[in-house]
Amino acid sequence: AKMMKYLLFSSLEPEKLTTLKELTTNEICRVWAATSRHIRSQLLQKRAVDIGVGTFAVVPAQATVGEGEVLPLERPVFRLSKLLKKFYKLKCPKTKIPEETPSVQLDFEQIAADIHFRQEIVEQCVHETLLFFAGALRDGKEVEFSFR
Repeated sequence: AKMMKYLLFSSLEPEKLTTLKELTTNEICRVWAATSRHIRSQLLQKRAVDIGVGTFAVVPAQATVGEGEVLPLERPVFRLSKLLKKFYKLKCPKTKIPEETPSVQLDFEQIAADIHFRQEIVEQCVHETLLFFAGALRDGKEVEFSFR
């Protein structure tokens, strides 16, 4: 149900992004840097993280080294939600996250404490950024999101 709010039937109204308007670029970057650190710490604990538009996880992979030697490793992936993919008619590579992987939501309280921001500011900043992301998908704009 949380994901439904990212299915936009019409172009995004700028007044929906009140928190992003009030924050400086630096503050928005701080929120996302802390969010990235939080996601990374969950991935290191073998948990998948659902951020509302999709899920970050670590999946088993293999690397071939030398003479047919196979090295098992893990790689981070992002799987866009099925609903979003369908709604925006997006083509993405299929990513399977192992079923036994426990999934968690973002812990806004912890992220906020990490950067000494109010929890609702962090929550709104993340939500509005994802809304902006959905708006760009809806309007067929190219979007680049980078996580450290």
